[in-house]
Amino acid sequence: MLGIILNGLFVFSVIFIWFMLLYQFVLCLGGFLLRQRRHLPAPVDDARLPSVTVLIPARDEGTVIADSISRLRALRYPEGKLEFMIVNDASRDDTLATARRQAGNDPRFTFVDIPAEEGGRGKSAALNRAFRAARGEALAVYDADNLPDAEALRLLAAALVSDRRLAAVTGKFRAYNAGRNLLTRLINLESVAFQWIIQAGRWFFLRISTLPGTNYIIWKRVVESLGGWDEEALTEDAELTFRIYQEGYLVAFLPVAVTWEQEPERLAVWVRQRTRWARGNNYLIGKFSRRLLRRRPNAATFELLNLFYLYYLFVFAILFSDLIFLLSLSGLVHVRLVGPYFELWALAFLLFVLEMMIALSFEREDSPLNLLAALLAYFTYTKLWVFIVLKGLYLDLVRGKERAWAKTERFANRTKQGK
Repeated sequence: MLGIILNGLFVFSVIFIWFMLLYQFVLCLGGFLLRQRRHLPAPVDDARLPSVTVLIPARDEGTVIADSISRLRALRYPEGKLEFMIVNDASRDDTLATARRQAGNDPRFTFVDIPAEEGGRGKSAALNRAFRAARGEALAVYDADNLPDAEALRLLAAALVSDRRLAAVTGKFRAYNAGRNLLTRLINLESVAFQWIIQAGRWFFLRISTLPGTNYIIWKRVVESLGGWDEEALTEDAELTFRIYQEGYLVAFLPVAVTWEQEPERLAVWVRQRTRWARGNNYLIGKFSRRLLRRRPNAATFELLNLFYLYYLFVFAILFSDLIFLLSLSGLVHVRLVGPYFELWALAFLLFVLEMMIALSFEREDSPLNLLAALLAYFTYTKLWVFIVLKGLYLDLVRGKERAWAKTERFANRTKQGK
């Protein structure tokens, strides 16, 4: 009986894994086609561009915020149409003083200082505290470590006004500390692949993309109609995306609008950040599953099913297949199935590396060193995600731990990369 169960689990694991692999390969083709088009928005006169308030939520960001403000001030946007709002979320370091000093006498900057007794409740709460006072017709969001390209905001705004179906447009984020150590190199591979496979592919074929939390622009009226950001959500960007789709709007992906961000440089920091993401996705699935499945299928329904498949079915398929493989090697169990299972595993491995290198080639980073990193990522980094998902489920379903915002630790800028 145990053998039958193990055989069944193994077969279903292979099916679930390959379904996702084939789906991502199709999306990779979409990313390639989108890259070939360059996907530049049509030129827009200054008069048509909306006034924009750039929101920069900041909690304990004294290490990085000066560089960010310097790059924000260099954004090329029509005079009189740009406002910067620094939201100091009860910082316990010199964030506010550093930000004021770096902004100088620039009249475009305003400051929202959240007191200690009201702060630290997360990014959503900080954004909600500020956006209603924004003077811009549109809101842009940048994290306090970001170094946006000078044309990034103008490109996002031009795309936003080009299609009345759009509620928001998101650009691309890159890691400026990708070469710091092995971890940052692996994170860079993940972010490049996510954007050129998942984001670009879905936008090309399905007109679906997800707000990533930074480097995006959204109409203020849309945020107001939705009641702001959900303060219970640990992934406020994805949660807002769901509600945008529920209202019938689109979120566009514009990879030519680029910002550079800092990635975690220590594994413990990465684990805390990714656990927050995993728990945030658990919250999203719980919040939207019933209401979406009762409605006529739309983009939000597709996104929910994709999230459920990726975080639960795909991850558990990987877990079961790996466990059965290890138990078989140890001789504890014996899976007696006829089929080209080793060949399928080898092909999955090669397909993973191929997709990584194609995505990296779009950024001209398909180097021998990154090829080695991609080979290593298959056996290490991707397995860490199984641990993260299991940890998130344990905290939410077993311990019932209260959801709290986990601030991502910053590191001193050792490189000022940007293009």
